[in-house]
Amino acid sequence: MASPKPRVKVPKKASQGEVITIKTLISHPMESGQRKDKKSGELIPRQIINKFTCEFNGQVVFSCDMDPAVSANPYVEFSAKVNEPGTFKFTWVDDDGSVYETEKKIAVE
Repeated sequence: MASPKPRVKVPKKASQGEVITIKTLISHPMESGQRKDKKSGELIPRQIINKFTCEFNGQVVFSCDMDPAVSANPYVEFSAKVNEPGTFKFTWVDDDGSVYETEKKIAVE
């Protein structure tokens, strides 16, 4: 598997107190561990993104746990209220302990 690639859409600027929509997607197969390999008949090991967290200026604003039923390339959309300029930090944690991160800045008028 190629390294999962996170993609995030955050507005570049917002008004103070505005509620913005944030959209995230990460390229990942999300293998449930319940399917069998067609050639060998062996179970394909589970490998999923099991935790997603978004922080704004060091404070968690959104977090969720994911289960094997989540489809490949999980898409997460949520809202956040922005009172000051800062940085959103996005973190995805894989079953194998891998951590994928990206950040986006936002200006406040």
